[in-house]
Amino acid sequence: MTQHFATEPVSRRPDRVRFDGRILFLADDADLIRRQLAGENLEYPTSAPLRDDISTDEITPAYVCYYYDETLGDFPYLGLRAGRAFPIERGSVRAGGFVCSVSGKRRGKGSSREQSPYAELCAGIRIVVAESIERIYKENCQNLGLLTSTDFALLERIRRGEEIPLAVFTDGEGEITRGIIEYGGLFHYNVARMQGAVTVPQVATARRPLALAEKIVARHWVTDLAADAVGVPAVAPGDEGFVRTDIRFSHEYVTPMAAIFWHDLLGANVPIVDPASVFFFRDHLTFLELAMTDERKGEGLLDVALDLKRQQEDFARQQGVRLYGELPRLGPHMQVQGSEAICHSKILEEHALPGQLIIGSDSHTPHAGAIGAVAFGVGTTAIFNSWLTKDVRITVPPSVLVRVNGRKPANVTAKDFMLQILRHPYVKDGQAIGKIVEYAGEAVADLSVDERATMTNMAAEVGAFTGIVRPDEKVVEFLARERGLQPDAVRRMLEGLYSDDGAEFETVIDIDATALRPMIALPGDPGNGLFIDELGDPVRVNIAYAGSCTAGKKEDMDMYARVFRDALDEGRHVHPDVQCFIQSGSQEVKRYCEERGYLDVFRAVGAEFIEPSCGACINAGPGVSYDRETVTVSAINRNFPGRSGPGQLYLASPYTTAASAIAGVITAWRPQEHGGAAH
Repeated sequence: MTQHFATEPVSRRPDRVRFDGRILFLADDADLIRRQLAGENLEYPTSAPLRDDISTDEITPAYVCYYYDETLGDFPYLGLRAGRAFPIERGSVRAGGFVCSVSGKRRGKGSSREQSPYAELCAGIRIVVAESIERIYKENCQNLGLLTSTDFALLERIRRGEEIPLAVFTDGEGEITRGIIEYGGLFHYNVARMQGAVTVPQVATARRPLALAEKIVARHWVTDLAADAVGVPAVAPGDEGFVRTDIRFSHEYVTPMAAIFWHDLLGANVPIVDPASVFFFRDHLTFLELAMTDERKGEGLLDVALDLKRQQEDFARQQGVRLYGELPRLGPHMQVQGSEAICHSKILEEHALPGQLIIGSDSHTPHAGAIGAVAFGVGTTAIFNSWLTKDVRITVPPSVLVRVNGRKPANVTAKDFMLQILRHPYVKDGQAIGKIVEYAGEAVADLSVDERATMTNMAAEVGAFTGIVRPDEKVVEFLARERGLQPDAVRRMLEGLYSDDGAEFETVIDIDATALRPMIALPGDPGNGLFIDELGDPVRVNIAYAGSCTAGKKEDMDMYARVFRDALDEGRHVHPDVQCFIQSGSQEVKRYCEERGYLDVFRAVGAEFIEPSCGACINAGPGVSYDRETVTVSAINRNFPGRSGPGQLYLASPYTTAASAIAGVITAWRPQEHGGAAH
């Protein structure tokens, strides 16, 4: 592989750095932010608290990610809410001469979009300081060369223009992360690695009882890139290295930006390594033109977004990579038809296998953990580098065991499990950030693979590195039924895929399924969980949105159909004040609905069925809100500010979403009252 590179060695950063510029405090006070943008320099601590829980949706709202070049520098923090206001305008951060951005806890939570730190970098930000920083966002910063710290004592040194030793940013990091920081980013580190200028440290962990995910990581550990040697006896939390991937995938938000990096740094004629294990998806923006406002279209944003589609298609053809694309447009006006599949849905349906290691350009990549794969989200630079080396760097995280015990009530689902887990103090306080979450217990073992995928998918909302469930006979049945694999062949894949007796878990969280009731998460954060019967006054609903990757699987469709059939039997339909949308995760799920007559049920009850796409889940399809008063109940996975429009978004299970569409207010489905049965 070294023939891809010039022989000129790459250079390290200077061992001391100075930041010539201003400090921007992202305070929870719009006036304080506006004053800084107007030229005032604040002292720390500020008179208002710093914003906590700043998501990547706030750093770069979805429409900003249509850009993938230095234009992004006009846009950082356009979605940032301070109080009830959005004080930052296009170009204001770049014009302010800021070199440092400061915030509170859990900075960079949410989507894995590398556009967020790249926008900050292009706007002049060179260092991010926060009380705690989410894993993917922090790795994206490191991969791009943007420095990060949780040491607020640096602020005065930056303000004085001091030279600061680079060691301040590398102390406490593993040897690989130190190297990436010292070389100014992952690509230059990998060039040095492939030229032999740096040596990846070998893992020396002695044999020990391993948790399930640790076993899979150990099997994929790269011991010698040049010799293609993989596998070590054991790993432990803190071990740092590279792991060989079985599957790498990206979607149209990420592929074009990664392709630009590829062309600029390697050249258009350099082939991707093992393109058969790479997949591209056109799944995020298929319905954008139906959701985008006329104002945004007037700004040319639709044309910018459509260019993502063209760039991805061109790169897929050049590289011979399978693209799950947009469906042909039909009819006299060439109506939008949707996509072949949402990436997570298709990877689980058709490609992932137990024991594999999978990376994807989306925080919900852990979806495939439902069958016992280690699947995790990475940023654009990591995807781009994996095309070259077929591996990805990792620091082995600690494992956390979440056990859901007992038998759940009939109207409680995996989504309710997750809303309960997300409000647990350990998770709510951010202690699970960057860790492996293994779901277990008899209530989890009773779940189907589709329902387990809801839990592993929402490991992203936990802030976890990944989520995984031990594969069992339900996985054997799933792969035999869905893929036609021989059961005995699948059982052989499952050998050793369990946590050893004595495996170390940083903590164990126990949830009693028998005590659960249908839940709702209040607008603003998936961790704002309540039992529905704790809501108080009825919450009127304007939109019921059911689907996307988390809730667009076959069993989710069973749930919607069950509630709607009960309603039709009673002569009831979707409430006249509610718009109800059902969106499948793939064409395979749509065919399933057709075979079972579900599409007729949805039509008869007054729900609109939508072809596969991420859609309203990322503010890019039917079901988005356009004002702050609109109330949406949805079975999607996250409800950060602005995620699906400016309205109030409540998270719920498929049962609750469908029942609320009928009632016109948020309500739980009660099968004992309506004759429904548990699936």
